Amino acid sequence: MSAVTYVEAIVVGALQGVSELFPVSSLGHSILLPAWLGGQWQRDLSIGKDSPYLAVLVAMHVATALALVLFFRKDWVRIIGGLWTSIRHREVRTADQRLAWLLVLATIPVGLAGLLFEGLLRDHLGKPVPAAIFLTLNGGVLYAAEKFSRRKPADEADTVDFSTEDTLVMRAVSVEEATDVRLAKLRVGEAVLIGAAQILALLPGISRSGITMVAGLRRGLGHEDAARFAFLLATPVILAAGVLKMPTLFAPENQASLGPALVGSLIAGVASYISVRFLTGYFETRTLTPFAIYCVVAGIGSLIFFAV
Repeated sequence: MSAVTYVEAIVVGALQGVSELFPVSSLGHSILLPAWLGGQWQRDLSIGKDSPYLAVLVAMHVATALALVLFFRKDWVRIIGGLWTSIRHREVRTADQRLAWLLVLATIPVGLAGLLFEGLLRDHLGKPVPAAIFLTLNGGVLYAAEKFSRRKPADEADTVDFSTEDTLVMRAVSVEEATDVRLAKLRVGEAVLIGAAQILALLPGISRSGITMVAGLRRGLGHEDAARFAFLLATPVILAAGVLKMPTLFAPENQASLGPALVGSLIAGVASYISVRFLTGYFETRTLTPFAIYCVVAGIGSLIFFAV
């Protein structure tokens, strides 16, 4: 297969960084963009077994995960610290300890599903028409979530209980800590169900962040909390999957794509950091509706273009 060029890697890196975190499906766009452009782009950027393009996408996913780690670095220090103290003292008492275990348990279903089905689904559905269909469905699900999801009463949603925390003198509580206390109130079954929703993102066109947010909204989370939980859940999943597949990038047949992969990954990392910074603010006051409309329009347009 043809090697990925620097120009292709830069464009795809920017696309990956944005579409992975925006609820519009990075895999769907990674399939549809080369098909729309056609010619050499379509030949170079073909997803398939042992494809250099697929190996480059793996590197870009790792860059996206690292950008998430960097953005939520203070939060991950607290959460990992909570996990460590929970294991050490054999207790689950604080909000950080409980949230850490919820994240661990919620990532298990998608981790197992990814190992079992990702390659199969990608090889059979990694084509423009299926991607267009699932992108359209993604938009429909986002729109339905906004119309029919239940909301907790404002006083219930905004109440934060620090009674289980160690007594501290005049300690300022950050917005992130307050959000995590609310997330820690999720029941184990609810958290696992939200995390399991990521399995649907194995289908090209279904957004990982979008479908996870939808599951969170259905469980009564607000947009800001649902988005934060989605990003926290996505970080270990994307990072683990990327690291697991990273050796394929260094296979002899992919040597010519190493330089473009590095440049594209840097672009993807920067774009991801900017995206998560924007989205965490966006979902404080706004909804999924604009992304739903975009997915439906782009999906139907692509379906007409490729199927007719």
